[in-house]
Amino acid sequence: MKTNTINKEEIEKFSKIADEWWDPSGKFKPLHKFNPIRISYIKDSITNIFKIKNENKPLERIKILDIGCGGGLLSEPMKRLGADVVGIDASNKNIQVAKIHAKKNKLDIKYICTSPEDFETKNKFDVILNMEIIEHVEDVDFFLKSCSKLLKKNGIMFVATLNKTLKSYIFAIIGAEYILRWLPIGTHDWEKFIKPNHLIDSLKKHNLKVDKIDGMKFNIIKDEWSISSDKSINYIGRFIKY
Repeated sequence: MKTNTINKEEIEKFSKIADEWWDPSGKFKPLHKFNPIRISYIKDSITNIFKIKNENKPLERIKILDIGCGGGLLSEPMKRLGADVVGIDASNKNIQVAKIHAKKNKLDIKYICTSPEDFETKNKFDVILNMEIIEHVEDVDFFLKSCSKLLKKNGIMFVATLNKTLKSYIFAIIGAEYILRWLPIGTHDWEKFIKPNHLIDSLKKHNLKVDKIDGMKFNIIKDEWSISSDKSINYIGRFIKY
């Protein structure tokens, strides 16, 4: 029986470049470009589904668990929007970077070095973020099962990842890693990419039904990401616990 979803090679890979999390021109530059569209998608989804009308702090009192939080690129904006945020990551170096940055910015975010299956908490969360993480774990199904246990009934789980298509291999690996050098070579393993229907089926087994799945597309001319109907490379989905 599987008891651990940590892929040590993946953790080591990200630990080596952890110091660059907050450098918009560094190795995490693609995530910095990604962040505005991710933040607005998450915020709009939460306020619509939970019918929140607080414009100043739209996520106030919403309990969010950011899984695979890295250096805190999503945890911090969620906190600024009013949410109670806990960030977990299997890389201790990532967690240390996240803690230092949050403290420097006077943000009260709880960061813990752990994986979802080992995370002990009395309280379940309203929202779970699984952003660009499932393509780096050891066992996706067990990982999602562990995540589901941490989510309240009627809570929302967001999953953003890469589709397993020829197009994603050409653009996300050959293009982004080898030609454009947006990412260090070896960041992604195409075999770990997951098709949306496989993700939907896996989450259904763990009491999560798909609410919406959207594509995410990069416009080279505008140098920005947008939500798209094209799910052939990057996509983001929201799932409701029942």
